[in-house]
Amino acid sequence: MSRFTVEVLVTPRPGLLDPQGKAIHHALSSLGYDAVDDVRVGKAIYLEVSAATSEAAAERVEEMCRKLLANPVTEDFRVTAAASGAGS
Repeated sequence: MSRFTVEVLVTPRPGLLDPQGKAIHHALSSLGYDAVDDVRVGKAIYLEVSAATSEAAAERVEEMCRKLLANPVTEDFRVTAAASGAGS
């Protein structure tokens, strides 16, 4: 088995209220950054996973996302797996 670093990016679904994003957008506007059209705030989760392949690691983490790491009603997620440093 190899070790993989898996990155999960969780974002609010388009069209759903994102109060943090709206607050940041308003603050950026107040600071003169008027070219920003929209802000969405999500979360990044990093896991170290042992698996036979990067695809197997990503599949396992996608299962974790559907069960725990992301709210399937309000959030989307993207999973990226890469070989970890030494020993991979």
